[in-house]
Amino acid sequence: MTVEQGGKTEMKVAVIGYSGCGKSTIAAWIAKKNQLPLLYLDTVHWLPGWKERPQDEKEQMMKDFLDSHDSWVIDGNYHSLEYERRMREADQILFLDFPRLVCLYRAWTRSRRYRGRTRESMTEGCPEKLDLGFVLWILRDERTRKKKAEYQRILDEYKTKVVHITNQRELDEERRKWRKH
Repeated sequence: MTVEQGGKTEMKVAVIGYSGCGKSTIAAWIAKKNQLPLLYLDTVHWLPGWKERPQDEKEQMMKDFLDSHDSWVIDGNYHSLEYERRMREADQILFLDFPRLVCLYRAWTRSRRYRGRTRESMTEGCPEKLDLGFVLWILRDERTRKKKAEYQRILDEYKTKVVHITNQRELDEERRKWRKH
């Protein structure tokens, strides 16, 4: 539920979906427009040099963030990081579900834009890259039956607060709705 407190909007928005759909971009836009705290889960997961942060540290960072904020925008999936709590507490869940080739193209254009640099939604010291492993992640590994079933569960269980976005036109329309907030 969206609540106005002294001119400030209070809400919780979870942005989930496939790599390359634009989760970070729409999350940043919503957070800025509504002056909400923003957490990119890639910054929780990755240490500089593309090293994974220890699981117990990630879990504590996530719990601390959720416990200390009444409002937030959280960008990312990461099922081991209070996923159920985020889905339950979110006032709105944006599920970006673009076709895999669209995601690959968008990841490619992002890699060209940020070549050799770290984007805002990533841990400093993790320069943008598009290697074979990430290509396979986008085209195959991220689209398993299990992951698709999990997204379907979210659509079914939280149907009153999920916005299912499958293409750029729908994403643009959702952005127009947020402009009116």
